[in-house]
Amino acid sequence: MAPALSALLWDVDGTLAETEFEGHRVAFNRSFEAAGLPWRWDRPTYGRLLAVGGGHERITAFLEQVEGRTPERGRVEELQRRKQTFYAELVQQGRLALRPGVARLVEEAAAAGLRQGIVTTSGRRAVQALLEGAPPALGRAFEFWVCGDDVARKKPDPEAYRLALGQLAGTGSEAVDGEAGGEVAGVLVLEDSPAGLAAATGAGLSCLVCLSAATREEPEARFSAARAVVESLEEPGDTIVVRRGPPCPEGQVTLSWLERLLDTP
Repeated sequence: MAPALSALLWDVDGTLAETEFEGHRVAFNRSFEAAGLPWRWDRPTYGRLLAVGGGHERITAFLEQVEGRTPERGRVEELQRRKQTFYAELVQQGRLALRPGVARLVEEAAAAGLRQGIVTTSGRRAVQALLEGAPPALGRAFEFWVCGDDVARKKPDPEAYRLALGQLAGTGSEAVDGEAGGEVAGVLVLEDSPAGLAAATGAGLSCLVCLSAATREEPEARFSAARAVVESLEEPGDTIVVRRGPPCPEGQVTLSWLERLLDTP
């Protein structure tokens, strides 16, 4: 018998909203420009840099590559600070809308009494900016956020999801094996990337992958650990494209369909 669905843990970038290419990438480029630096990340370059989780880490890795040495920490922090400001401006301008079906599913889960949290490599400023531009009910539905600021090791490391399990278990700290008890069985993660999937499964959690613009061309083998892989949460007037998992013929991912995933081997 499948465990009852009790909680949803949501990734942000690429899952709640298509933020990477027209949000974070644009903000990074504006930060470089403001600092008088010559680099501009095009989509292929940024797609490769997405393998590095976190803004500080992404800037550091890039500067190490192009300059041949580790950049000063203060320089990286200033570039990231400016980038966060530019990102917030993009959100305020309405440039980064929620993905189809996200608001509906979050609100349905809240109405059904499911607990929900955010687990992301993004910083709190970026998450706050995105949620401030979303319907108020969406922001209220999330019981807690685990952000890049809260962990020493970002995705694909499972630390963030173990912290989330600690929140669900009421400890407020990173859960160790067995500490969250039966809570794990009813938790489902929504992610869009191989790194996010690895982080979730590394914490012993079931995961639905909803492919994003940044991950849609990834080899399907990279998502073999997912309970299901879909191209969207909602396709009005059409059928959801399911690349892996049970059929979803209703034109939208529903709570009952998510619950079926917990019983999918």
